[in-house]
Amino acid sequence: MFFDLDRLRAYGTRPCLLDPHGTSLSYADLADQAGAFGANLNKSLPPSEQPGSPAGRRLIAIEAVSEPVAISAYIGTLAAGHAVLPIPAGASDSATALEQRFRPAASFRRIDGHWQLLTHDRPAAVHPELALLLQTSGSTGQGRGVRLSARALQANAESIAEYLELDAGDRAALILPLHYSYGISVLHSHLLQGASLWLHPDSVLTPGFGAALAASGATNLAGVPHHFSLLESAGLSEALPASLRFLSVAGGAMAPKNVTEWAARMEARGGRFQVMYGQTEACARIAWLPPALARQEPDAIGIAIPGGELALRDEQGHIITAPEGEGELVYRGANVMMGYAENGADLARGAELRELATGDLARRDGNGIYRISGRLARMSKIAGIRIGHDALERALADAGRELAVWGDDRRIGIAVTGATLAPDRIQARAAKLSGIGSQHFDIHTLQDLPRRSNGKIDYPALKAQPGSRPPSKSVLAAYRATFAPRQVNPTDSFASLGGDSLSHVELTLALEERIGGVPQGWERMAISDLEQAKPPSGQSLPTEMVARVLAILAVVVSHQTLWPLYGGSAAMIVLMGMSVAAYRWDALAGGNMRAYFTPMLGVLLPYYAVLAGYALAWGQVPWVSALLLGNFALTTPETQQMLPFLYWFVEAYVQISLLIAIPFMIPALRRRLAGQQHNSDRRRFQFGLWLFGVAAIARFSIPEVWPMQGRALFTVPWVLYMFALGWCISTAQSQRERLLVLGLACLIMPLAAYMGGNWHGGWIKYMSLLALVALLCFVPQVRLPRLAIRPLMRLAQAAFPIYLLHRLVPEVLMPMVGIEGRGPVINALAIAGGIGLGLLAATAQRRLLARRAIRKDAASGQLAGAANG
Repeated sequence: MFFDLDRLRAYGTRPCLLDPHGTSLSYADLADQAGAFGANLNKSLPPSEQPGSPAGRRLIAIEAVSEPVAISAYIGTLAAGHAVLPIPAGASDSATALEQRFRPAASFRRIDGHWQLLTHDRPAAVHPELALLLQTSGSTGQGRGVRLSARALQANAESIAEYLELDAGDRAALILPLHYSYGISVLHSHLLQGASLWLHPDSVLTPGFGAALAASGATNLAGVPHHFSLLESAGLSEALPASLRFLSVAGGAMAPKNVTEWAARMEARGGRFQVMYGQTEACARIAWLPPALARQEPDAIGIAIPGGELALRDEQGHIITAPEGEGELVYRGANVMMGYAENGADLARGAELRELATGDLARRDGNGIYRISGRLARMSKIAGIRIGHDALERALADAGRELAVWGDDRRIGIAVTGATLAPDRIQARAAKLSGIGSQHFDIHTLQDLPRRSNGKIDYPALKAQPGSRPPSKSVLAAYRATFAPRQVNPTDSFASLGGDSLSHVELTLALEERIGGVPQGWERMAISDLEQAKPPSGQSLPTEMVARVLAILAVVVSHQTLWPLYGGSAAMIVLMGMSVAAYRWDALAGGNMRAYFTPMLGVLLPYYAVLAGYALAWGQVPWVSALLLGNFALTTPETQQMLPFLYWFVEAYVQISLLIAIPFMIPALRRRLAGQQHNSDRRRFQFGLWLFGVAAIARFSIPEVWPMQGRALFTVPWVLYMFALGWCISTAQSQRERLLVLGLACLIMPLAAYMGGNWHGGWIKYMSLLALVALLCFVPQVRLPRLAIRPLMRLAQAAFPIYLLHRLVPEVLMPMVGIEGRGPVINALAIAGGIGLGLLAATAQRRLLARRAIRKDAASGQLAGAANG
C-alpha cells in the first residue's frame, strides 16, 4: 500500500516531498513523521461509543494543504487505520460545514496560523473498508460525499503508475489541490513508486513560478485545462524546463486544438502529452489516451485504464455494441467507489456498487476509442430538439479565448471571454448549429469565467449571473431583494450574509417558488449551488414556520375577540430565540457587531414607519416608543407619548438583542463564551443554558420587586426565558440535549402559569407554549397538502407586517366607513382585514425590493458589458 510505513521507510533517504522553499523531506522522514502523528492521534481519540463501529476506528478531517505536515498527517492517519476527510485549504466555512455533516472524530487544521488537532463529540461510525471521503464539489462543502476504500485507492494508484510509466526517478510538480481527487491521485501514484513530489500550493501565475519549476527538477506536471491556459498566458508554453518528460491533463475536456498544440510541443522535445479522463467516484482515473494518438484523436478520452472496463448503455439499460453508437459511459474496475454519503450516518455502510454509471454520454469508434459527446444533466430540450451543452461548447470554441454553455428547457446561456466574434454573431451561429431560434440564446461577454478551486468552470455561478435567468426568477435576485441594499454575490450563503428569521421566511418562500422546494441545509449552501439545486421530495414545511403562522393568527384573533388563544406573542419570542441562535451566533462569536445588528433594520424600519404614522395622526412624536422604552411602564398610550401596548414585542426584541450582545463586545469574555471554532456547537448550546438560568432567576425575582404598574408581562425579565428556550431548541444537537430542553420547559412553564396569576388563561398560554417546545424539539417538519404550502409560506412571510398593521383595520379603517363595535361579522371583517393588510404590505415590500434588485442586476450587467465590450 502507498501508505504502508515500512514500505515508505524502505526508500530511506530518497527525496519524497520538496516544498517551494527548498526544504526536502525524505521517505524515511515521512514515515517517521506519519508514524508519530498516527500514534499521537490514537492517544488523543476517546474510546469508541458507536455501536457496531470497530474499536478505535474513526473519520479524521485533515486540511489538505500541499505541505509536508499535512501530507504526513494524511499518511499517518491512514497507516493508523482511520479514514480521512480532506477539507479545502484555508476555507473555514467549508471545513465547518463538512465537520457538521460527516461528524469526524477529530480535525487537523490550521487555526490562526498554527496546526492543531481538535477532537469532536459524537463521531460517526466508520465502515472497516472506508479509507477516504472525498467531495464531488471541492469548494462549498455541499457536494456529495464519495466513499472510497483502501483497495480502490491502491488499485487506481497502480493503474496510473502503470500507464504513465512512473518510476522512482520521477518527480511530480504538484500544482493541484489535495482535497481534489485528481491532486490526491498524483500523490498516491508517486508515493507508490518511491517517486518524489515538488509541492507548489500557489497559482502558476505566481511570480517566479517558471524559474522555481525549472529548479525543482520536476519530470512531470499534471493539471486541468485551465492550468494549461494559464501556462500559455504566462509565456511558459514555449519555455518549459528540459526535465519535464510528460504533461498530463484531466478534470474536464480540453479543446481539441489545444490538445493538438500541446501534444506537438511535447513531441518536438521528445516528451509526451497525456490526456486522461476520470471522476471522483472512481478515485480519479477511468480512461487514458495513448500519447501516440493525441494528435490524431484530440477529441477522445481513449481507452480504459489497466484493470478497468468501459461500456456504453442505452436508455433502456442495454449495452451498446455497435460502433459509433451513443450511450451513457459505464465503468467497471476495482477503483469504483463504495457509494455516496450524504451525512455521517452513511459512513457505516459497506460497498454498494460494482460499476459506475458516469452520467456522461459517449461514443466508441471502430478502434475501441471512446469520445465524450455530452453530459446527461447538461442538456436542453427546446422546440423538441435536444441540445447538448458540451457539444455546443466544442462547436463554438473558436468564438473566444474561453467559452461556456449552460441552460434549461427554456433558454441557453453562453459566456465567452476574449470574444473573436460579436455577440449577435455568436447567437446566430449557436442557433444555426442547434437548429432552434436565436431568441433562445443569451450571450454574456465576461473578463474571466468563474472557476472552482480545482480549476473547473463553475457552471452554477454562471447560471446565477445576472441575465442567466429572467431577473425576477433567479435565486440570486431573491437574495439581493431580501438583503438589499447590501452587496450579494453568487458565492454568498444565507449564513454568511447573517440572515435572520424574517429573511429566512422570505427566502424559504423564494426557493419554493423558484426551484419548487427547499433543500435541506440550504442556509449554508452557496447561492450558485442553490440555482441548480433539485427540489426535495415530499410536501412539508419546517415546524418553526408553521408555528410562526399559528402564532400570528393567535395574536390577531385574540386582539379582536375574547377567544382563549393566548400565547401568540410569547411563541414569537421563542421563535426569535431560535433565529438569533441559528443565524447570528457566528457574528457574535467573531465580534462582528455590525453583522449581528444589521438584521435589526428589517424590524426597526417598518416599526418607525408605523410610529411616524401615529406621530402625524396625533400631531406629536411618541418619544417613549421612539426610544423603544414603552414596555417599561414609563407612561400610557393615552398620553400619546407611547404607541399602543401591542408594539411591546419590537421593544423587547431590540432590548434582548442588545442584552445578548453586551458580553460579546468584551474580547476576553467573548473568547470565553465562544470558545474555539471546533466546539462552536457545544458552546452555543452551553450559552443558551447559561442564558436560561439567568432568565429564569430574572423572571421570578425582578417582576416581584418591580411589577411596573402591572405591565411587567411586556418586559425583558418576563419573557427572556422564552427567548433562551428558543435558543436552546435551535442549538440542541443530540436527543439528550433536546430532552434536557423539554425538561426545562416542563419545569418553568407550570411555574410561570402559577406565578403569573394562576388563572385559566395563563395555564392555556403556558401549556400551549410547552406543547410548542416539544414539537420544535422533536418534530422538525410538518407534512401538509401541497395546496397549503404556499399560502402558509405567504402568511409566515407576512407575519411581521401583519403584527404591525392588523389593528389599523378595526381601529382606523373600519370606523372611517362607519363600522365599529364587536360581533361575529365585525370580528371576522377585522381579522380578515388585518391579515389582508399585512399581506398587502408584505407583497408591496417584496415587489419593491425585487424591482430594486432587477435594476441593480441590469446596472451591473451594463457595467460588465461596458468593461468587457
